[in-house]
Amino acid sequence: MGGATARVPAKINLHLGVGPLREDGYHELSTVFCAVSLYDDVTVRAADELAITVTGESSGEVPADPTNLAARGVLAVAEYAGRSETNVAIEIAKQIPVAGGMAGGSADAAGAMLAAARLWRVDLERETLMDLAAGLGSDVPFALLGGAALGTNRGEKLLPVLQRGELYWVMVVAKTGLSTPAVYHELDRLRAGRGETVPAPERPDELMVALASGDVHAVAPLLHNDLQPAALSLQPLLRRTLRAGKEAGALAGIVSGSGPTCAFLCADADAAIAVAAELSGLGVAKAVRTARGPVPGARLIPAHG
Repeated sequence: MGGATARVPAKINLHLGVGPLREDGYHELSTVFCAVSLYDDVTVRAADELAITVTGESSGEVPADPTNLAARGVLAVAEYAGRSETNVAIEIAKQIPVAGGMAGGSADAAGAMLAAARLWRVDLERETLMDLAAGLGSDVPFALLGGAALGTNRGEKLLPVLQRGELYWVMVVAKTGLSTPAVYHELDRLRAGRGETVPAPERPDELMVALASGDVHAVAPLLHNDLQPAALSLQPLLRRTLRAGKEAGALAGIVSGSGPTCAFLCADADAAIAVAAELSGLGVAKAVRTARGPVPGARLIPAHG
């Protein structure tokens, strides 16, 4: 049966500044996203009923029901198009770590939206697509945009960032995932315990200048994540992983987003391969992957099967 397939990248937050908790339950963010070359493929086909199948990396941990963000992406396109018929089979081939702080669920939502729009021949303006995406989750618009971008508000307002050259990464996937809400709650708890007043997050201008220069050695010391202390509090073993990455020769290491995946920036492609080989032998993780970025956002590819 005919269908449509979209390929969608993971993201790393090169900078993640987290402001105070807002009345709407979100935090004000100032973040620099970079899309990297770990991908999920999402295929949408006509079917007799709504069905979701997930294969690949930690597929058993992904909900195969209407709460799945990919299903919500399909339903958002159907609602926009005024379609009452939404019976489709959604097939997700995962490479992006699950509950790993790399926006795999958001990537699946973005891919499902693109694939559903193609399957049903719905003409979606880019702006409309981004608005629908923002309604699904803070990271979904960036999964569509890709490249490198500054995210503000709750991360869904995006401004493309110039990044010269490629950055080479080693991603170390922890053996157990972390819930994004749990990490934010832990950050709030740690801050309350210190009695500190949380300022609005600042724009990371120095990092954006370094990205535009293309100098990886200028970028490395500017990687920053306000959520990292909370992720380390919930998974103390991540400290060992971060230390091991630096000892293996990475220029810098950071918890990716809400974690627990750790992202290590390396001098070049060869250095990334060497660091990955060393970390693979230490047994600190479920999986070790190399990746490069920035890469394009969600795009249609020839349908699977």
